Amino acid sequence: MNADLRHIDVWLFDLDNTLYPIESSFMGLIEKKMTAYVAREIGLSHDDAFALQKRYLREHGTTLAGLMANHGIDPAGYLDEVHDVSLDSLVPDPALREALARLPGRLLVFTNGDAPHAARVLDKLDLADQFEAVFHIASADYLPKPNPKTFDRIIAEHHLDPRATAFFEDSEKNLAPAAVLGMTTVLVGPHAQASTAPFVQYRTDKLAPFLDAARVRETVR
Repeated sequence: MNADLRHIDVWLFDLDNTLYPIESSFMGLIEKKMTAYVAREIGLSHDDAFALQKRYLREHGTTLAGLMANHGIDPAGYLDEVHDVSLDSLVPDPALREALARLPGRLLVFTNGDAPHAARVLDKLDLADQFEAVFHIASADYLPKPNPKTFDRIIAEHHLDPRATAFFEDSEKNLAPAAVLGMTTVLVGPHAQASTAPFVQYRTDKLAPFLDAARVRETVR
């Protein structure tokens, strides 16, 4: 059955591995930079740095949050370094652009990345003009999803009604606080269909066909 999203006025999208497919391996380039950064700054072997990186991701929401909490790492320098990767693996998807353009209401990006990273990626994907704003990690005072305070912050800053908001994410855990608030939750990516989380309302392996098939209000942006 096609998703009934006729009540949605605000369309909230994660950026990485959501607005482009995980198969691009773009995030893999960033993760390699993260591992190298952790190894150098903390003084660990590659394997130990990778293990710590993943532990901080699980425990703090992002590797950066763990580094800030436990090692006093400067976030700006870290983000500049790990996001300094080639965009060549990202390819614009005209079908996704068209699907986004048909959505009524407001479109925003909600990312744990920083503003320059979001701008580079959206420009490369030819999607920047589709979004009203980007709520990035500095907007959240470096407190990442899935922290409920970060959801409170984006709601207040952009005057969102959670009950009229749909949130699209590739990370299951980031949808949990959205569901508590009353947002409609959509898990995106190749493993979405296998999710059994009760707070995930819709699941799709590909974003554009899901949006195309969804029932939305008959209003043109």
